Amino acid sequence: MDTFALVVTIGVALFFTYTNGFHDSANAIATSVSTRALTPRVALAMAAVMNLAGAFLGQGVAKTVSEGLIETPVGSRGMGILFAALVGAIVWNLITWYFGLPSSSSHALFGGMVGAALAGGTEVIWTGVLEKVVIPMFVSPVVGLVVGYLVMVSIMWIFRNANPHKAKRGFRIAQTVSAAGMALGHGLQDAQKTMGIVVMALVISDVENAGDPIPVWVKIACAVMLSLGTYAGGWRIMRTLGRKIIELDPPQGFAAETTGASIMFGSAFLFHAPISTTHVITSAIMGVGATKRVNAVRWGVAKNIIMGWFITMPAAALVAALSYGVVYLVFG
Repeated sequence: MDTFALVVTIGVALFFTYTNGFHDSANAIATSVSTRALTPRVALAMAAVMNLAGAFLGQGVAKTVSEGLIETPVGSRGMGILFAALVGAIVWNLITWYFGLPSSSSHALFGGMVGAALAGGTEVIWTGVLEKVVIPMFVSPVVGLVVGYLVMVSIMWIFRNANPHKAKRGFRIAQTVSAAGMALGHGLQDAQKTMGIVVMALVISDVENAGDPIPVWVKIACAVMLSLGTYAGGWRIMRTLGRKIIELDPPQGFAAETTGASIMFGSAFLFHAPISTTHVITSAIMGVGATKRVNAVRWGVAKNIIMGWFITMPAAALVAALSYGVVYLVFG
């Protein structure tokens, strides 16, 4: 029974990674597709490959998820908590994907973990949740907005005397690099979050010890599932990021992607903080767009997106808590 529970939990974790991939594929490529720097399928293939590569660049974020947010639960109850946490995250991912809302898969997972832990009687490490999740949730969009604005202002000043047509053509080419950087950062951040969950499941089952290195097969499985999900493509969310917030041109797309990638790499390597790629790229697009004129950004759409960010964690936590209740009733 314990082995069966472990296999099921790992399978659900990998399915979450797949939903994470198609839910967040827009983060890496929406700007490049909207500016016609890349065709959709080429962009998705590139993003899938770079997601795969990014998953192997570190494990600091995975350690934060597996050890820094909730105490490792024990026994069959612990496996039920992980299962319910993943169900909460998956349900919220599917709901927001259906409505084309670029919410955070990361915060859906964190909300699911907290909700399931509270329902299952496992201690939540509130200092870790505050420092590694809540504070970055507020800070990273502000940083993305400000840095995106400053990067775009710098580009406008540097190329102020350039031929507009030649500049746009050059930035279309440059966007293949900046989009690849976004996808690499997405793999670095999001694949590790699921690795942390799988490692926690292995520790609960006494297959691994706390603090052991992440097994290679876990890295490969999470990376491959994220890549497959990315290649499936989340077209609904892509339209929101690429067109509904603001109509981007190639220099703006390059500025937004460069900003997003830089913040993701910095947070992963310097702070081991699992930030949301969705929050970062969306706020960077807003900051870049504001350089044209403030009302060029469709702030009504932006407001709806930001509201979705704030309800993601509590909504996923509620679904996870209910899921744990069902698991407890069925399996005791």
